[in-house]
Amino acid sequence: MVSVINTVDTGHDDMIHDAQMDYYGTRLATCSTDRSVKIFDVRNGQQVLVADLREHEGPVWQLAWAHPTFGNILASCGYDKKIIIWKEANGIWGKLYEYNGFESSVNSVCWAPYEYGLILAAGSSDRSISIISSSGDGNWETKRIANAHAISCNAVSWAPAIQAGTLLDPSLATKPIKRFVSGGADMLVKIWREENDQWVEDQKLEAHTDWVRDVAWAPSIGLIKNIIGSCSQDKRVYIWTNDGTTGTWTPKLLHEFSDVVWHLSWSITGNILAVSGGDNKVSLWKENLEGQWSCVSSVVKGQKVAKDGHISTD
Repeated sequence: MVSVINTVDTGHDDMIHDAQMDYYGTRLATCSTDRSVKIFDVRNGQQVLVADLREHEGPVWQLAWAHPTFGNILASCGYDKKIIIWKEANGIWGKLYEYNGFESSVNSVCWAPYEYGLILAAGSSDRSISIISSSGDGNWETKRIANAHAISCNAVSWAPAIQAGTLLDPSLATKPIKRFVSGGADMLVKIWREENDQWVEDQKLEAHTDWVRDVAWAPSIGLIKNIIGSCSQDKRVYIWTNDGTTGTWTPKLLHEFSDVVWHLSWSITGNILAVSGGDNKVSLWKENLEGQWSCVSSVVKGQKVAKDGHISTD
């Protein structure tokens, strides 16, 4: 059963667009139309504001924490066409790097698995995707996929470094290929892979009938299949599966909701999917042994959650 265990008064002056817990679940980062990024210490039920970051020049859409291997690092993106990478040093948060190579709003940011290094993918309304990586000496390199989607790119999500099937048969393990999935306003879900130091389109997945709002590649513990979730303005969530040995991805309709579905998030083991949308509900979905997905819990959130500067942690 999902229950609200804590409510955080963020102090934002306008709508909150994203809220992300760090790897250890001790810090909460939030961002808002008020152009700010805030970081809270939420250990032991407390809520202590540790940083109020105001370098963006427009609404901030999304946040992503890097793996703690690299220290306390947070990426943010927004309407101002910028990505800002923040880092904590000696208890003080500051700007580590700013990328402004996009021509329109930056809608999504996602860090790659830490095994690949400090690498960030970002999707923009200018139809492009950029992959930004740290060389480790303070310099950053960028590779750009122009026209990744015919209209806006709304979401990006990396594939896990652990390959499908390796838990049951370790001999299947080979050098992992970097891959990520993207979703766009062209109603498409696309899979990209790195090949000869360039990014190429690997798969084009078609099922949605309106803008794809989010995509989420499920974490892997080495089980027998790859899983991707996608959600859309068409009110549907699809689960895409691949056996890890062929290029075939099979879609399965998880559910058709009563309103637009905005966001998806997998549990750390990749077997429970959280879904949130315009119906102000967060629902949890799990696959049974017969391969059927069912809702195992849900919580209704009031309109105030999105508008009065308060968020709840579940």
